[in-house]
Amino acid sequence: MQVSSLNEVKIYSLSAGRSLPEWLSDRKKRALQKKDVDIRRRIELIQDFEMPTVSTKIKVSRDGQYIMAVGTYKPRVRCFDTYQLSQKFERCLDSEVVTFEILSDDYSKIVFLQCGRFVEFHSQHGHYYKTRIPKFGRDFSYHYPSCDLYFVGASSEVYRLNLEQGRFLNSLQTEASESNVCDINPVHFLFAMGTAEGKVECWDPRTRNRVGLLDCALSSVTADTEIEGLPSISALKFDGALNMAVGTSTGQVLLYDLRSSSPLIVKDHHYGLPIKSIQFQHQLDLIISADSRIIKMWNRDTGKMFTSMEPEHDINDVCLYPNSGMLMTANEAPKMNIYYIPALGPAPKWCSFLDNLTEELEENPESTVYDDYKFVTRKDLENLGLAHLIGSSLLRAYMHGFFMDIRLYHKAKMMANPFAYEEYRREKIRQKIEETRAQRVQLKKLPKVNKELALKLIEEEGEEQQFSKKRKQKNLPSLLKDDRFKVMFENPDFQVDEQSEEFRLLNPLVSKISEKRKRKLKMLEELEAQGQEEEEEPEGKASDAESSESSDDEKGWVEEVRKQRKLLRQEEKLKRQERLKEDQQTLLKPQFFEIKEGEEFRSFKDSAKKQKLMKKTLEDRLKLEEKLGTLNVSDTTVGSKQATFKLKKSEQQRKQQEAEKRHRQERKTLRRSASHLKSGRGRGRLFH
Repeated sequence: MQVSSLNEVKIYSLSAGRSLPEWLSDRKKRALQKKDVDIRRRIELIQDFEMPTVSTKIKVSRDGQYIMAVGTYKPRVRCFDTYQLSQKFERCLDSEVVTFEILSDDYSKIVFLQCGRFVEFHSQHGHYYKTRIPKFGRDFSYHYPSCDLYFVGASSEVYRLNLEQGRFLNSLQTEASESNVCDINPVHFLFAMGTAEGKVECWDPRTRNRVGLLDCALSSVTADTEIEGLPSISALKFDGALNMAVGTSTGQVLLYDLRSSSPLIVKDHHYGLPIKSIQFQHQLDLIISADSRIIKMWNRDTGKMFTSMEPEHDINDVCLYPNSGMLMTANEAPKMNIYYIPALGPAPKWCSFLDNLTEELEENPESTVYDDYKFVTRKDLENLGLAHLIGSSLLRAYMHGFFMDIRLYHKAKMMANPFAYEEYRREKIRQKIEETRAQRVQLKKLPKVNKELALKLIEEEGEEQQFSKKRKQKNLPSLLKDDRFKVMFENPDFQVDEQSEEFRLLNPLVSKISEKRKRKLKMLEELEAQGQEEEEEPEGKASDAESSESSDDEKGWVEEVRKQRKLLRQEEKLKRQERLKEDQQTLLKPQFFEIKEGEEFRSFKDSAKKQKLMKKTLEDRLKLEEKLGTLNVSDTTVGSKQATFKLKKSEQQRKQQEAEKRHRQERKTLRRSASHLKSGRGRGRLFH
């Protein structure tokens, strides 16, 4: 049994697993079940619930006891008894069945519409009567009040065959060139037929007149849908007295109220495939619509998705077992699928054990995966060289990737990386060896980084563990096993430098603390051995003795620290002397410096001044700038200080400004001289 989940709705596939050939004997089947675990674990709800090649239609009798299915090859009908969980009978036919209808409550009256324009009637004992209709039929419906069969097909006429009189009646003349499907309302017996032009015609069987016409092709075109060509009607189903669902050949489902010409809701399957079947589920107000690729369950009021199923093979028909959560499909494969969805309803009476089985599975949840499929992304396909398979039947699109057959995946991986199996084998052998080594007596291995620190921690842990065992206390977590300090013993950057000044100054203190801790542990062990436990003085010594001991310890490590400092000073002196010798030996070479663009070199004094300014404090620099006039500090009305700065001008800017000033003065002098000359000439003329 295979379990899948979508929108938190569990779907149990009861027909998952391999099917055994019909020609195998019972003895060989039992032998295979003993050998193969998959065959032994599969659930065979109804024995031999399959067809030789393909199943086309599947229906349940009104009493719920019999399930009937038709298929090929050879054309046949099989009846399964649910009370016995096995096949009741099988009958072969002359031609393939287009559709069929069970007229009685059980299997005693059946009508088959066949490919060669034949209509065949079967009774309880077998074949009863056979007749032909003028044109090829595609669907038919039975009108119970008048015992009339209405046939639609490749003709503008609707043929009527009365089963009480045993003769054809006057046909209904329609405006359609061809009709694909038809249905009769179970409440008021209105006859509706879907045409190839995308229209639904409604007829009253009492008056044999057309009472309504719906243009579904126009209504199926919405802003979100993309339709190529004129959609025709491929499925039709009534629900109650007023509701009708229509499926189109372009993958839309339209829900109508018979009192309105516009649909209540339009649901698109987004596959562009003809709708094959429509079913109504009244407990949860769901519509179950199916095309050849997917079965969708959605809310009839809002259109919100409830769940969906995508079988491995193309779907031909869907049948919902009445008042239960069981769903059966006829598909392009020998095996007919059976699904159980607990959210839709309980299991049927004849297989009530399914409820207990699914409850046990939900109590012990397991990871639901596709055992026979491998999920791959587009990048994985490119690495395997299978990107050209995108869009083919070998890949099934799902979320951000694809599902592909696990056998094909292994073959492609072997071709892409032929040494992958050897690497996998080596890894498995290494894991096995490590498992066997773990069972042996393990020696404590020191890490590569900070070995001395790790050894010290291990020794301290051993002493503390012995002490905690005697006192029956919990052990503290180890630093070596703590993930927070893991990098300290793996990364070489965290290596403790024992020659550094900090380590040499702190080491005497750390060593003294560790010695003091060891002494305390020994004292506590001695006290416990003697049975003397004092709450106020747990160390077993007077406070005077303890203070004297601590003062002695402090004196000791202070002296060691002083010694280390003297050694460090001597080492620094030696280093300085070595540097001086090296400086004296080395010859000074001239150094050249590059001047930035826009700057001019004047002297080395400017650079010295800049360095002196940089060494001064901010206060001194501000005072100096105030003297030079580049800084202005003033008080505001609020009481805070306001400072304004003037940027120092470069030498080029200064020269440019001086040149501009000279130019302006020259122009002013020229203008003045010109004005004087003009005034002199005028005066001369007047006096002349």
